[in-house]
Amino acid sequence: MFCNWFGALNWCGRRDDPEEQPHEQVVATKKFSYNSLRSATRDFHPSSKIGGGGYGVVYKGVLRDGTQAAIKSLSVESKQGTHEFMTEIDMISNIRHPNLVELIGCCVEGGHRILVYEFLENNSLASSLLGSKGKYVALDWPKRAAICRGTASGLSFLHEEAQPNIVHRDIKASNILLDGSFNPKIGDFGLAKLFPDNVTHGISCTRICTSGTTYKEGRCVQFWDSHA
Repeated sequence: MFCNWFGALNWCGRRDDPEEQPHEQVVATKKFSYNSLRSATRDFHPSSKIGGGGYGVVYKGVLRDGTQAAIKSLSVESKQGTHEFMTEIDMISNIRHPNLVELIGCCVEGGHRILVYEFLENNSLASSLLGSKGKYVALDWPKRAAICRGTASGLSFLHEEAQPNIVHRDIKASNILLDGSFNPKIGDFGLAKLFPDNVTHGISCTRICTSGTTYKEGRCVQFWDSHA
């Protein structure tokens, strides 16, 4: 009996030892199945496409609870494993700011890497400024100034307050999204952490800073695309 008691005590001691316990990942991001996102976008139908860029194609979708969402199918597979990828996604999903697009969830299934974002009614700044007939929006100067201020606020938060700090690396008009009141929200702000350095269609800070940059406390806050 003594041996059994001692053995039980020793086993309990091992359970209380943090070095001996399995570390369970705290998952904050909502997980979607690939089939549910296929259904939300009508099998990723071309008519559902609302944007795209270096990181993938964006589709408008309707989730099962009726929520409209922007569903981004990543075109480049991360070199990270599933666990590392999910760790980064969970970290990004916890970052909140009025001028950052909210990440609702993701799908990591087989070779698929899909991100689900909040849907913003007025699409991108590029679409408003340069869009074809029917999409072009005449932005007055007060709206443009508010977009500049909001974008600078989002970048400042990413650079100085987010933990860890994030450098976007692909700031351009197509990555500045506008809500129903034309408030700006920076999109794709966490993707630079998920992919190699060469996976970006952005232009270098040096090039941006030599083409009419606005400065705030010595930092580059210019977001206009070189083609804008």
